[in-house]
Amino acid sequence: MVNHLYDGLFQPLVGKQTPFLILSDGDVWSHDRFIRLAAQYAHTLNAMNVTVGDRLAVQINKSPEALAVYAACVQAGVIFLPLNTAYTADEVSYFVENSGASLMLCASKSFESLHPICDGLSVRLETLDGASEGSFHEASLDKDDVFDPVERGPDDLAAFLYTSGTTGRSKGAMLSHDNLLSNSQALVEQWEFTSDDVLLHQLPIFHTHGLFVATNVVLLSGCSMRFCAGFDVDALIRDMPKATALMGVPTFYTRLLADDRFGRDVTKSMRLFISGSAPLLAETHRAFEDRTGHRILERYGMTETNMNTSNPYNGDRRAGTVGMPLPGVELKVTDPETGVVLPQGEIGVIEVRGPNVFKGYWQMPEKTAAELRKDGFFITGDLGFQDEDGYITIVGRGKDLIISGGYNIYPKEIESLLDDQPNILETAVVGVPHPDFGETVVAVVVPRSDETVIISDLQDVVKEKLARFKHPQHYEIMTELPRNTMGKVQKNILREQFFDMFQST
Repeated sequence: MVNHLYDGLFQPLVGKQTPFLILSDGDVWSHDRFIRLAAQYAHTLNAMNVTVGDRLAVQINKSPEALAVYAACVQAGVIFLPLNTAYTADEVSYFVENSGASLMLCASKSFESLHPICDGLSVRLETLDGASEGSFHEASLDKDDVFDPVERGPDDLAAFLYTSGTTGRSKGAMLSHDNLLSNSQALVEQWEFTSDDVLLHQLPIFHTHGLFVATNVVLLSGCSMRFCAGFDVDALIRDMPKATALMGVPTFYTRLLADDRFGRDVTKSMRLFISGSAPLLAETHRAFEDRTGHRILERYGMTETNMNTSNPYNGDRRAGTVGMPLPGVELKVTDPETGVVLPQGEIGVIEVRGPNVFKGYWQMPEKTAAELRKDGFFITGDLGFQDEDGYITIVGRGKDLIISGGYNIYPKEIESLLDDQPNILETAVVGVPHPDFGETVVAVVVPRSDETVIISDLQDVVKEKLARFKHPQHYEIMTELPRNTMGKVQKNILREQFFDMFQST
């Protein structure tokens, strides 16, 4: 029986006793140990009446068990929906309801806050923690450690990842088996991963970068990864001499450069440093090469597409660019108004087409039609140009998306929360450069007439309702927002005003 993604990523690892996960406490999981736990979890899903096409929402901490849930969903034909562990209960409720999830897994510490939400939606809630703890894991202990994968073809759905524009609610990007497998195959080939590699994995696994890029590449190549619960400079420096590759965000590299212990002795076994999820400053690129002798490889991807482009493994890795389209990926730069392809070197909207491009937004046909053309090209909303050598440079985003430390932040969500406060007339949220996080959030607030706004009160509201990475780092009170003649808020003026605010941080 064919299961497209399982057969490509997981089946070759059955019975393989080589290391897959090397944990910080010294525990080592073989590929076979991992696959057997995933099989038990697949049986557990079925026992809980979660079957083919159902959605499983998870908000659980990074652990081998969390990865095994992903593998279990692939085997059982269940659509996997990972959620940011920083999301509040209010935020999670939308994703669970919109997706129509049949079951949710959460960390034990979150059960009390999430139970009323899931109960109100008639969604079963179970717990799963690391160290093989939680009600879901306990339910798996008597299950068989071999599972016959259900039949799934290339176009069948494997996962939902929620993303958003600057307006409206979050959108569930529907990713198929072939979206994930084809992209992993292209990356293994382009980045020359083999079973001899050891990847340093400090990324979260609720995001496409840490899950569908890093983890899938490791699975497909059959190599190992040093699996750390989160970003830890000390652990990176300790483990790097025993590794060959690192996938990170710009924050990883700025923090490493800030540590005097980091240099050529630490990186002598490494062959590849990859950066993505946020723009890498050219200054960081140059400083890293001066310190280590390695040139960071930048690439470009999105939730809806996984990876689209990459600087070459063998060849000129150009700072400030995201390289060239991956094999099988078509890219064009178009006029944002007409959709006409622009001449080489001109700035326009980047559109991509290929087996990596998602199937559309869950239950949003109009939004899908607006961003996914009938000929298969996806309108990314990112602005950029392609030079005569084929290298792509991203110059901005047509959708006011903020990427801070590799996390997507959507201004409208923060603005809506602040606008709901009784003493606020309106707000504008913008992203400005930050030397550590790439970008950070600034909120501009206009009080109602004769009203006083206390910034600490706003901070308290945001803290209660939004994940920490979305919190504005600066609040500015103004009497009015800059507007053009059509009445549209000119966020570009605000970005310019606060552009240098954090440059000396």
